[in-house]
Amino acid sequence: MKYGIAIRNMGPQSSRATIRACATAAESLGYDALFVSDHLCIPPDQTEGSGGRYLDVLTTLAYLAGATERIRLGISVLVLPYRPAVLTAKQLATIQELSGERMILGVGVGWMKPEFDALGVDKRQRGRITDETLRVIRHLFAHEAAAYNGDLLSFPAFVFSPRPALPVFWIGGNGEKAIARVVEFGDGWHPMMPADKLKPAVAELKQKAAAKHKSEIEIVVRRGMRFEDLGAAKAKLQAERDAGATYFILDLGRYPSEKEFVAQAETFMQKVAS
Repeated sequence: MKYGIAIRNMGPQSSRATIRACATAAESLGYDALFVSDHLCIPPDQTEGSGGRYLDVLTTLAYLAGATERIRLGISVLVLPYRPAVLTAKQLATIQELSGERMILGVGVGWMKPEFDALGVDKRQRGRITDETLRVIRHLFAHEAAAYNGDLLSFPAFVFSPRPALPVFWIGGNGEKAIARVVEFGDGWHPMMPADKLKPAVAELKQKAAAKHKSEIEIVVRRGMRFEDLGAAKAKLQAERDAGATYFILDLGRYPSEKEFVAQAETFMQKVAS
């Protein structure tokens, strides 16, 4: 099992100094990747815990790419319908190029209707837009200059450069459409479900993937964890492994500062994951 860690790109913990300190600490502690979370337009009644302050995820990863050397850079998850497909592909290619191809792109369809409304995006079309955006990104990374004709978007050939390796794609979501998206596009599946429901869902996914001759799929969970009882923490982690998880993202919640982040991140790696 590999281990990543979520870094708060929201609230008072999202200061320049704090996110940089947390990122460099995660790298020095041996985490495989760090992850940030996506919101663009938080409504006033949804600001509890963040105060409405959110750093843009792609810009944040670009900054953290320059602050680190080895650790991979992930999003858990990028809401694809919020963003124009071609522009998103260019931003991803730029970060992937300048980071030394360290990106992990968790993607989802989104859920917060006021955010869709603020961005002028029809929430009812979120699945179609997500699929189209994934196809556009894959098309542009695969071709130096080739026209594209899709269901929602078409464009003439243009030079897409730089063109580094396609980032790793993890597909978020629990339902049948999300599973179909994993089989078509995903290197991994990033559901939000408890461990007791994960095991049969993983078995179903693997069966559908095998029918399409696809075998290597990362199973990603993101969980909070308490460390007062290390035995319980180890048992919780083992339950995720037993359910089929191959990648564990540690979410430390609303840590007050980088000091608490580092202490808990170190405890997990040295006393729970080891």
